[in-house]
Order: sequence, then structure tokens, then C-alpha cells
Amino acid sequence: MPARDLVLFPDPRLSLPAAPVDDFGPELEALAGDVRDTLLAVSAIGLTAPHLGILRRVVVIRMSPDADLRVYVNPAILSASPETAVHEEGSVSMPGVRETIARPARIRFGYRDLAGSAHEEEAEGFAAAVMLHEIDQLDGIFWIDRLSRLKRDRLVKRYGKSRPG
Repeated sequence: MPARDLVLFPDPRLSLPAAPVDDFGPELEALAGDVRDTLLAVSAIGLTAPHLGILRRVVVIRMSPDADLRVYVNPAILSASPETAVHEEGSVSMPGVRETIARPARIRFGYRDLAGSAHEEEAEGFAAAVMLHEIDQLDGIFWIDRLSRLKRDRLVKRYGKSRPG
């Protein structure tokens, strides 16, 4: 399946919530394949269907270049620890800028696989931050929305200066 073009900031689609998947057939398999192939093409850790302009709740994650690709359909946070951890984050939809963000240190989340079977998992540390980041994107919360207004404004300005044209 082909890699697709990414939706880039400030495209308003990055702030729209994605619709749940309710059809677990060939169309979902094709979409997951496109998200997977695009993730590999841009060397991302995580990527969602909304990054491709398709507002469906599909996430693909690969924690490292030698790790297996994982597909999560309709992921949702079930619980989150009160303790937080700080990690540097960025987005393929806003390349060239990064910032630190505090998120829950541990989470429990539910999701469906490509066949529609329900699963639950726990994640902590950086893995929790990655899943929270991608679920935020599915909810229409672009990662910079987690920054203070001052940090966000500075980052957007830095991003604007780094773009050609």
C-alpha cells in the first residue's frame, strides 16, 4: 500500500476528532496499511489516520526501528496514574520543532485489533506518552495544545521560520 501525503500544521483537520471505526473489513485493512506504510516512509514512532487526512480512529506505533508495528483501532484511555513524566514530543505534521510535555507516567488503555477483537494493555514511561499523544490526535487535540500559551506561541513562530517560502 502506498505511503500517503501528510496533513501539515496548521491544517484545521488536525484539530478535528476522528470517528470510531465500526466496520472491521477490507477498507480498514487498507487504511491501516496506508498508515503503516506512511509511518515507515517518514520514520515516525506513531501515526494516526488523521495525520493522513482521514478522520478515523486508527493508530500505528513502532517504538523503535527494530520493533514490531502495532495497529490500534478505537484506542481509549481506561485509567491514568496521577504521577506524571516529562518527555520531548513532536509531530510529523509539524516537522523540525519539539518541546517537553508532562503526561501521566502510566496508563491502561483499551482498543480493538483489525479483526475487531477487544484488548486492554498497560504502558508506562515513553510508551505511555506515545499512546497518549496519538489518542490526543484522534480526539482532535494537536500536541502543541498541551503546551502553555507562551511555549506554544514561541514554538509556532519557530516552526514558521523553519518552513520554506
